[in-house]
Amino acid sequence: MITRTLALASLAAGLGVMAQATEIRYVLWDSNQLPAYQQCAADFTAANPDITVKITQSGWDDYWTALSTGFVSGTAPDVFTNHLAKYPEFAKNNQLVDLSDWVARDGVDTSLYSGGLYDIWGRDAAQFGLPKDWDTIAMIVNMDMAEAAGITLEELNNMSWNPQDGGSFEQIVRKLTIDENGNNALSADFDADNVAVYGYQNPGSGGMMGQTEWGHFAVSNGFTYQPEPWDGEFNYDSPKLAETLEYLARMPEEGLSASFQDTRSLGSDSMFVAGKAAIVPNGSWMINYFDNNVKGNYQWIPLPIGPTGQRATMFNGLADSIWTGSKHKEEAWQWVKYLGSADCQSVVAEKGVVFPAIDGMAEKTTQAHQARGIDSSAFLTMANANTFLAPIADNGARINEAMENAVQTILLGKDDAQDALDKANKKILRYNR
Repeated sequence: MITRTLALASLAAGLGVMAQATEIRYVLWDSNQLPAYQQCAADFTAANPDITVKITQSGWDDYWTALSTGFVSGTAPDVFTNHLAKYPEFAKNNQLVDLSDWVARDGVDTSLYSGGLYDIWGRDAAQFGLPKDWDTIAMIVNMDMAEAAGITLEELNNMSWNPQDGGSFEQIVRKLTIDENGNNALSADFDADNVAVYGYQNPGSGGMMGQTEWGHFAVSNGFTYQPEPWDGEFNYDSPKLAETLEYLARMPEEGLSASFQDTRSLGSDSMFVAGKAAIVPNGSWMINYFDNNVKGNYQWIPLPIGPTGQRATMFNGLADSIWTGSKHKEEAWQWVKYLGSADCQSVVAEKGVVFPAIDGMAEKTTQAHQARGIDSSAFLTMANANTFLAPIADNGARINEAMENAVQTILLGKDDAQDALDKANKKILRYNR
């Protein structure tokens, strides 16, 4: 009887501990990253049995809709994956917890994070997120098509570009562009109205960032987005951006790329997978998607060298933030701190999904890729090139809308590039005055 009583008491105590555990709700949008963070959550709870983590994943559009609805209804998650394009308005609306006191209290070594990733998530001494990863842009090439066209990997790795004649980049694109009769775009018999394979495919318009669409071309051409982060003055009326967008708009006219309308409906990623496009630019977050879906031989290559004499890429990074409406802020902070730690980011690196924010972890990711036969070194090459942070300022949604509309009119051939950008930039400057 005594033994049974003790056993029941022990069980009750155990149930009491379980009942007292605080559940932190955490959301992310990338299904590829879910397994890594589920492992991080299990490891975290093992070390902190009084805190459990419930992770929910949803697609990009649904993610932000649900988050905005949750802010209004009071049902938002405690912690969420945040994006630079979104966080200024969240911070302005007092929806993000300032982490700076906790960072100081717990002695978090922010120097561990790759250049600029920590600072960009802060403003006026407040800190709204801890960095979780970084990404750069590269180009994926159908190597079966390249070899058939007599193009070597060395040529691909050393392409140069300019907005006047396209440089060696355009010559390669022309060799890879094939019409229905088998003629490439260097041939006098090439039929630009009946193209079977496009040599290059621009993903779309890109809004205020142009992260995969035009930012790398424009910056390698001498364009800068703004004088510094949070500066309300933008340079979207720069002639360097105008001639870059004019060049991209000209490619469909010459049959080198699909039209903006077709790309919008088909998607450049799907076109590459289906063998309808030979070269497509994309971010390091898409490495696993292409490896899982491309059937033939492919290769990631660095972006072309521009007129500045440099390659250029946006160096972007996500962070984890805490909602001001959370009823468990201290526990949420412990989870955010763990997400930004070497312990969790090492797990993420070993899964080979993204490049973690902590310096030195990227090599673990490339090793994980190599073990699966993936060469992701082009993204590291770009990380050591001319990198630039995403543009960031108040009224980001309105800025993005203005640029989205302007770039679309240019790519659709409905407006002169310089005129469209002049009008958009004037509108944007009014937003921030």
